[in-house]
This record gives sequence, structure tokens and C-alpha cells, in this order.
Amino acid sequence: MSTAFISVYDKTGIVELARALSQARIDIISTGGTARLLKNAHIPVQEVSDVTGFPELLGGRVKTLHAKIHAGILYKRDEAQHLKEVAELGIPQIQYVIVNFYPFTTAIKKELSTEEILDFIDIGGCTLARSAAKNYPHVTVVVDPTDYSEVIHQVQTMGSTSLVLRKKLAFKAFNLTSYYDSQIARFFQEKFHIRQFPPESSIPLYDYSPLRYGENPHQHAALYGDFWNYFQQLQGKDLSYNNILDIDAAVRTLLEFPAERAVAAIFKHTSPCGVGMGNTVTDAYLKAFETDRESPFGGVIAINKPLDYSLARLLSEIFVEVVIAPEYEDEGLKLLQKKKNLRLIQVCLEKLPFPRFVIRSLFGNSYLLQEPDTILLDQDKIEVVSLRKPTQEEINKCMFGLKVVKHARSNAVVFSDSDKTLAIGSGQASRVDAVRIAIEKARREGISLEGSAIASDAFFPFPDGLELAAAAGASVVIQPGGSVRDKEVIDTANNHNMAMLFTHIRHFLH
Repeated sequence: MSTAFISVYDKTGIVELARALSQARIDIISTGGTARLLKNAHIPVQEVSDVTGFPELLGGRVKTLHAKIHAGILYKRDEAQHLKEVAELGIPQIQYVIVNFYPFTTAIKKELSTEEILDFIDIGGCTLARSAAKNYPHVTVVVDPTDYSEVIHQVQTMGSTSLVLRKKLAFKAFNLTSYYDSQIARFFQEKFHIRQFPPESSIPLYDYSPLRYGENPHQHAALYGDFWNYFQQLQGKDLSYNNILDIDAAVRTLLEFPAERAVAAIFKHTSPCGVGMGNTVTDAYLKAFETDRESPFGGVIAINKPLDYSLARLLSEIFVEVVIAPEYEDEGLKLLQKKKNLRLIQVCLEKLPFPRFVIRSLFGNSYLLQEPDTILLDQDKIEVVSLRKPTQEEINKCMFGLKVVKHARSNAVVFSDSDKTLAIGSGQASRVDAVRIAIEKARREGISLEGSAIASDAFFPFPDGLELAAAAGASVVIQPGGSVRDKEVIDTANNHNMAMLFTHIRHFLH
């Protein structure tokens, strides 16, 4: 007789599966609450302690970790010595293992003590799943209730499961145990404040959402994680891979600024087109839009205050892919909803956590991980290196530009006022080209850079970029410093009566 071992926390559909197995003349071994449920459903069940001859220990913490159980799963059905030992020792022939685990990932989201959370770390279930998955040529492992119906169908029509199905289910089991353990490791790292990167690591991916395609239609793509815990799509086409990248970039920029002021950020291809700050969202948007009136076409617009009818009217006049706001006032929402393809996203800014890692994939099975660039600049540590000290207004201009330039692709510079960007140059191989592009954009838009601040994500390696900025009218520059030619660059600033600030913090974004 074949035997099924059943022990599940999530009991969805388990009675139906157990009944189908029992009707196929498959014995059932079970534990605790699962056994009671099946007995109440009048399904014949053996308690695990009756099979092992050993009682459950430590209040149920130890019940399935027994040689009879795991030998019954792991023995090779085509090896004579294994068959001999199994027969001599009266070991059950376990052909099916149906398990799922204590909900550890749910527990860590609750207000529980560390001791209470540790009780949600499943040991027996994970071990059973791994044993069964290892012996997939002979054993069917089921860790997902959505697979019950396929198992029932094959048992009823073929008498057992196919090798193809067992391979698929073994993969799912190992994938689940890997994910489960990675969540536990992540909890320990956060709980015990372990910051360093371990020699080996796994990143838990969960809540799979398929995307239409990646950056281009020929690339497959998917979204994982709790993104939708913080973002809600109110209308419009499904978000694309590119939309999500732009949303992430724009919202990160919003979070640089004080919550009490209205801020608008316009992004295209993960680069800022313009950022503005004002007393109203309309005021902030207009300041951001004036920086570059062409690039926002087909872009993403994010604001940090409720979107009202005044701003909705302006946005309805141009083509944008995505609008992001913490709230939408009724009249503004109704107006924007007339554009059926416009994606309207609501974001919970106050609860939005920064990511733990920035991850990039490389050739082969290789990855780069780093912490996100969330360092807070201490203004007391900013060094004035020029002969002329900046005015408070110039410092305000610098700080606004610095908050934006860290979100522009390197090499990047931002010309700014104290409440808006004036010109942005980014993604260039040389810093002087970034300056040239920013100045040309300002000229094209009819924007004066007289008295502006220029913020740079990294040091000026030569005086040439600063010469251009001074000629365009910039009066103050903020940069990390650290070039071997710092003295030449500082001398250039002094020659043009510019104030220069060193932050000693670089903000490359590749």
C-alpha cells in the first residue's frame, strides 16, 4: 500500500485531497490539527506517533523528525538494499507528502515578540518537503493548495502522478523552502542589526505579478514584492516595466523634500525633467514643467499633495503616461479619468519604506548589491572653499539642486533656484558635456541662469565645466570636491567671484 503524509497549516482543500487519496486506497499518516480535521471528515488516518512508536515532544515542536518517516520518503524504490531495510524495519512506503508551513512571513508583520515570532519558524514541514523533493523520481511533494486538483486528477485517472508533474512540484518545493529560509535570514539580519553583506545570500522574491513585457516587447518581465501595499492603480492601462522604474525614481525624489511644501517631480526614462516646490501642487508643477517643456511628453508626473482640479486641468492638456499622487480630489479625478489610458496611481508616501538593497544582475549568475543612497547631508559639515562666502539664499538654491542631482543619471549637473530646477544635464560621459546640455536646454526654454546655483553629483575634474557655468550666470556651485585639480577649480570660482561649497559626499547614479 502507498502512503500519503499530510501535515498542513493552511487547510484549504485538504479534506478533498485526502478523500481522493483515501478512495484510491492510499493510506494517510497525519499530525495534530490536520489529523483531527480528517478524522472529523470520516477519512481514515494514522497518527504519526502510532507509526513511529514515539510520542510528540516539547508541546508538538518535535513530531515528524523521525527516521521511520524520512526513511519512508527517501528510500529508493529501485535499490535492493533500501527495499530490504524498509521491509525489515516496517517503514511505511510514503509516496505522497502534502505539507505547508507555519506563516512566518505573516507573523513578522504583526506586533509580536521575538520569542513569539520564533515559534512560527517551521522545521518539520520544511524538512519533509525537502526530503520528498529530493526523491521526486518516486515521491510526489505538494506544498501549494492550488496543485491539489491536478494531483487528484492524475491519481484518479492514472493511479499515480506523472514524472513531469513530480518534477514541477519538486521545483516548487525547493523554491518555497529557499524563499522561506531567506525571509527568516532577513528577519534575523534586521532584528540583530547585522549590516554587513554575508558571504552567501538569497533575496526573497514574493507576490509575483506578471508584466506585459520588459523594457522592450521582446523581453519577459515580472514584478515581485509588496509594491502594491503602497501603490494603488485607480485607472488606466496596466503598468509597464518602464512605468514602474519611472514611478520609483520620481517618488524617491519627492521624499527628498519637506512634507509641508507641495513638490512636483517630472520624470522620463528614470531621469528628472524638472522639479518644483511651491505653496500649491499647481504652483509646484508649473515650476517643474518650465524647466523642460518638451521632455515631459509621455513621462511620469509625481506630486506629494492631493491632486486638485486646477492641476488636473493642466495635466489633461498634455500627454503623460502616469500621474502619481497621495490623494485625488473628486473633481480632479473625474477630469483625468476622461483620458482612459492615463494611468492614475495613488501612493502612501508616509508609510513608504526605502529598499534594503539596490540590485543589478551581471553575466552568469552574478549580482551587484549595495545600500541605497539615503545618506542625510549634515549642512554643518559643508565646507566653503571659495574666497566669497555664499548668501543664505544661495545656500538654499544649492540644497534644492543637490536634492535633485542625486536622482539624475551620472554625470549630472542641475542649475536651480531655491524652489525649482532651471536646467538639468545628465547621463553624460564627461561632466563638461552635462553642463553644456543643461545650458542649451535653458537657452531653448528661454530660462535665465543668472544668479543660479549649479549642483554636481561628483567633483569637477577640470575647470572647463565651471567656466561654462560661470559664463551662463551661475553664482554658486556645490560639489563633493576631491579632484586632484580642486585648486584649479577653486581658483576658477574665485576668478568669477563665485561661491563654492564642498559636501565631501558623492552621488553617482549609474
